[in-house]
Order: sequence, then structure tokens, then C-alpha cells
Amino acid sequence: MTAIGPIPGIEANGASIPLVGLGTWDLRGRSCARVVEQALRLGYRHVDTAEMYDNEREVGEGIRASGVERNELFVTTKVWPSHFAPRALERAAHDSLMRLRLSEVDLLLLHWPNPQVPLAETLGALCKVKRDGLARHIGISNFTVALIEEALGIATEPLVCDQVECHPFLDQSKVIAACRRHGMAVVAYSPIARGNAKNDKLLARIGAAHNKTAAQICLRYLVQQNIVVIPRTSKLERLTENAALFDFTLSKEEMSEIAGLAHRDGRVVDWSYSGTTKWD
Repeated sequence: MTAIGPIPGIEANGASIPLVGLGTWDLRGRSCARVVEQALRLGYRHVDTAEMYDNEREVGEGIRASGVERNELFVTTKVWPSHFAPRALERAAHDSLMRLRLSEVDLLLLHWPNPQVPLAETLGALCKVKRDGLARHIGISNFTVALIEEALGIATEPLVCDQVECHPFLDQSKVIAACRRHGMAVVAYSPIARGNAKNDKLLARIGAAHNKTAAQICLRYLVQQNIVVIPRTSKLERLTENAALFDFTLSKEEMSEIAGLAHRDGRVVDWSYSGTTKWD
């Protein structure tokens, strides 16, 4: 398999985040460890997991098997909303590190909003976890514009990102603008809309012009806007494809055409812990 060139990163409130990472949702067991190991051997330096994925142990195994130095890696995990009470959050952070067999993660996120626990309490605990050295950076995930503003008003440590569903078929312009206003990164999960990109005629046509796949056009559209992408794959051959995004540029016209695919109903992951999230 072909090694990939260096992946550029972006700066966000003190964190340097590689623009392409490996998402591990739904990867399990030995195949998870194998994909993580292979991705890191190929040149990936950013891996994203969560306690809810039930694969932190395997992600840690893949990291160790790769032989890549820990200080070269950017490892993200997330705390599940049922652990948002302060003591539970601290315990969850310790448990994640124990499963990963790491002394700290690079980024610890709140996985989904939980209106049943006051955000001030949760963020207080998250900031303490950072001060205690369990996470180098902290952030949020699936937060709306209103919740981003609320969180920033409370947090005593910098929040470096909001990780959200983001791809050309979903209009996330309001969330992206809110993050940019505050120097936060946008990290896109499901960046190829769970595979839907490959069926899109416009993306395929633009891809043919660049000798790239529709999925690569989808990912390039995001990274060209300095949006971090964490595509998940269980196929080793896709790892190289998903990172081969920096040897071409989409024209202004192509970017504009792709932007035209966005609509409010393009969400493929419409789950909310509370069932009450009002998306922007």
C-alpha cells in the first residue's frame, strides 16, 4: 500500500489538528486495531474514537502496534452524555485513558448535549480534566450555535472545536460561522454522508476532471475550507484514497457548484441524546 504524504494541520485555540483523521465509529475488535495500525503506518496522525464506540482498547492496540511515536499523534475521544455529572465525567476520562493505555488524550469532547445536567457543571468538570493533565485540549460535539455561545461563556479553558456532521449535502453554514468567529475548528464526521457521496452525479463529474473519486471531491471540498475530516473506513485500500486530497485544488466554480448541493434536510445522523436538539 502506498504511503501518503504529510497531512497539513490547522491551528485552533492552541491546538494543531491534522486536517484528515481516521474515524473509528462502528469499527470493532481485531479489524479496528488493524485499520488503526495500518492508517498510522501509511501516514495518518489523527485518530478519533469515543467511549460509546466501545473500541478504545482496540484503538490503543492499533496505536502501539504501529510503532509511531506518541508525540506525533493526535488522539481524540469523547465522553458520553450519561457521564456529564462532574464526578462521573472525571471517572469517564480516567476510564478512557485506561482503555487506550495513554497518559493523556490530545482532545476530549462532550459527545452530545445533555440538557438534564447543567452545562456549567459539565464544562467545569471538563476544564478540570484538562487542568489535571488528562487531556491536552477540550471541545464539544453536536453543539448548536446557541449551545456553542453558552459553552464559550462558561468555559475557563479554550474550546478548540465543535465536531458535527458535515458534508456537501447538509447546510452547516451557521455552525461553521460560529466556530470561525471564536477561533474554533470544525471537525466533520460522516464527511462523505455515510457513502452517499459516491452516488452523486455532480461530484462524480468534478472527480473525473481531476482523476479523483466522488468521495475524494467531497472530502477535498471540506479540507479546502479548513474543515477537519475524519472519514471512517474498514477497508484498508480506502485509507490511501481518503487522505489523497492535497495534490489538487477545486476551482472557485467547482466549490460553488458543490455548495449548491446543501439543504436543511441533508442530515444522515439525526440522533439526539435528549430528542430535543433544534438544529441550526
